[in-house]
Amino acid sequence: MTVHPALLPPGWPRPRGYANGISASGRTIYTAGVVGWDSEERFVALDLAGQFRQVLINTLAILAEGGAGPEHIVRMTWYVTSRDEYLASLPAIGAAYRELVGKNFPAMAVVEVAGLVEAEAKLEIETIAVVPEGSA
Repeated sequence: MTVHPALLPPGWPRPRGYANGISASGRTIYTAGVVGWDSEERFVALDLAGQFRQVLINTLAILAEGGAGPEHIVRMTWYVTSRDEYLASLPAIGAAYRELVGKNFPAMAVVEVAGLVEAEAKLEIETIAVVPEGSA
């Protein structure tokens, strides 16, 4: 669950799997673009769903270093190299997300790109988290 309220204008349908906007104040943590390699910079999965799982593991490790958890995530920007593979992988992506992040649905954007700097990367995700004042 998130500790930040989602913003839903009156009459708008509730988005599925993300929020239109989030209201947050506190200490902000930003990640770089995180790819799906391990701590030795080796890709353990070649498919998008496997890399997504590793991206989440890496992102949560970075956030933990700053005293944040998945409940503090307010925004994610995903860069994918294939819209088609992204759409085909949604069931596995959703399962990994629910397992690792839970029921926090931040503001998100998914952008298809021609390529990423790391040639084996299928996606890269930037994350912003906000830890409320008085929290760790």
